[in-house]
Amino acid sequence: MVVNDNPTPTPDEIADLKKAVRKLNSRAGEMKMDLHDLAEGLPVDYELLVETAKRTYDIFNDLDQLKRKLTSWEKNLK
Repeated sequence: MVVNDNPTPTPDEIADLKKAVRKLNSRAGEMKMDLHDLAEGLPVDYELLVETAKRTYDIFNDLDQLKRKLTSWEKNLK
């Protein structure tokens, strides 16, 4: 996920970033549940475990980066 690195974002850019965080947070929750369901069903579908875990990790990593960027931008507005 690519986010503008502008140290002084506009209010619209901040609003867009908040929207992106909400959307990705929803996807992260879905992946978390998918991973949980897969783990509960083990050993059935064990071959899906690594790929599902990797996708879950990637989404949570992206979410963390967006949240950090949002925090930084909001501090710069004050």
